[in-house]
Amino acid sequence: MKRRALTTLVLLVSFCALVGPAAIAADLTDVGYLDQSAVANLPAFISANAQLTAYKNQLDAQFAKAMRGAKTDADKQRISLQFQQEFSDKQNEIVGPLFARAQGAIADVAASKKLAIVVDKRIVIYGGQDITSDVVNLVRGSAAIAPPQTSPPPSPIGFVDQSALANSADVKTASDQLQKFESAQQPVYAARFKNARDDVSKQQVMADYNKAIQDEQNKLLKPLIDQTKNATATVARSKNLLLVIDRADVVFGGTDITQDVQNALNN
Repeated sequence: MKRRALTTLVLLVSFCALVGPAAIAADLTDVGYLDQSAVANLPAFISANAQLTAYKNQLDAQFAKAMRGAKTDADKQRISLQFQQEFSDKQNEIVGPLFARAQGAIADVAASKKLAIVVDKRIVIYGGQDITSDVVNLVRGSAAIAPPQTSPPPSPIGFVDQSALANSADVKTASDQLQKFESAQQPVYAARFKNARDDVSKQQVMADYNKAIQDEQNKLLKPLIDQTKNATATVARSKNLLLVIDRADVVFGGTDITQDVQNALNN
């Protein structure tokens, strides 16, 4: 009967604000896309990740030993923070330079092709310029990559950081309410499940429980989703944006409207 409670509620607000995808693909020649997996699978990145994995395994053993010697919760917290920082430092040392080189290559190719935004290949169905091979070749080369001399031009494609929106007070309140609802319903349906006489009856109890949780989630989330969509649409129109996507799908460039959407939601 257990169901994982939502700890954060992600508001899915990506949408086409003004025109359809085919029209966008035809009109926008300054949109590029990148297969990021092709970059991640370069030998240098694979080697770096292997080094990082080996270091983490070593660090995990040290962490477990240190935690066994911890006497208080404060000690455990201090040890956790210490090892997290050590891993983060090693990650920056091993992967940081490669990541910076890849970012520089993306920016360089985007500048040479006059692209206002580069997105992840996963979200592209039609149109755009594939810059994967250009970026891969530049990253694999031995020459230094100079940073672009100019910023990307203004983009008619905007993006929002949905993780930032999901950390709002309203979303936290909805998440807390949903967790309380789940906690209250679990013993009720657990008793029904225990008293069910056969597998068919037990399956019906599970179905009823899942529906009750889903209905409550929809009731709590729908107003927030509608508000966020409306706020995003308003901001997009004010900035003459054709499309708004999630920050996670943006590789380079684009117009960040996260703060504008947050401001609109708070007004």
